[in-house]
Amino acid sequence: MTIENGLAVAIVGATGAVGSQMLRLVEETSLPIKQVKLLASKRSAGVTLTYKGQPITVEEALPESFEGIDIALFSAGGSVSKQLAPEAVKRGAVVIDNTSAFRMDPNTPLVVPEVNVDSLKQHHGIIANPNCSTIQMVTALEPLRQAYGLKRIIVSTYQAVSGAGQSAIEELKKETLRALNQEPPKPEILPVKGAEKHYSIAFNAIPQIDVFQDNLFTFEEIKMINETKKIMGDDEIAVAATCVRLPIITGHAESVYIETNDIIPDVATVREILASAPGVTVADDPSRQLYPMPIDAVGKKDVFVGRIRKDPDVENGLHLWIVSDNLLKGAAWNSVQIAESLVELGLIRV
Repeated sequence: MTIENGLAVAIVGATGAVGSQMLRLVEETSLPIKQVKLLASKRSAGVTLTYKGQPITVEEALPESFEGIDIALFSAGGSVSKQLAPEAVKRGAVVIDNTSAFRMDPNTPLVVPEVNVDSLKQHHGIIANPNCSTIQMVTALEPLRQAYGLKRIIVSTYQAVSGAGQSAIEELKKETLRALNQEPPKPEILPVKGAEKHYSIAFNAIPQIDVFQDNLFTFEEIKMINETKKIMGDDEIAVAATCVRLPIITGHAESVYIETNDIIPDVATVREILASAPGVTVADDPSRQLYPMPIDAVGKKDVFVGRIRKDPDVENGLHLWIVSDNLLKGAAWNSVQIAESLVELGLIRV
């Protein structure tokens, strides 16, 4: 695919929490961009946003919106992606989709560039961006898988409310004020907007993200399990997840236990492997109370790893603490990285 005189890029869901980050990162990218089109729902159409100091009016996302578009970044919900992504492809665009709509489609590559960038070569117009909590985990674990093999992953997540969208951020703020004023809670969004019950997130931890499945895991947990196996290309890895929502605006944290095929010699070697891995920053010095926290990851593109410990009872067991900005590496930055990788691999020539 050869593009002349630069790329035309569309951002679908441009007014949302992830879409606004996509716009900022597109502004910063080294990709040669000749045009940016901002798209959203009919309700948000007419809003004015800024790109490189110039105002751009957000338009309603329609099939014809993708005429002349080369790359379309989607982050407007799965139903929108299912409806409009094929329309964008039909008009010649490559779609990078940040929803769960196509992630487990066997014909759609699910990509974290630090892990499986070569799978981009198998795309048929749509490329799926993994779940935010999956992205940061596999980015940190892939270097260890390459070095020692990987048999088992048990992960507990501590996820920010921004992963549930702008409305969840507003609910956290409102519920916190109500709690501080000793007023009764009035939750309407979390843990799941369409659920029968809602719980206040202020000063709380909610052990449910997305809806429960028949096996008693939530859909968020199932996504982490299935996506990890697909991205790493290994259905034999045993994966289990527990996903929890915390009263944090931005930044997901994860406690991860892994069992490797080969024995890991020592923690110092693990630190060296991770420190040299792309997209990973090691912050791990217990003597100085140095470990990554969500507040430190906000606005940064890397995945941060600390609290690295060998298991005291399992010879090939290892514990890690993994933190990342869920709106950046967990969503917008991974999407833009995919776009940059398409050009670097010669899949789009400009």
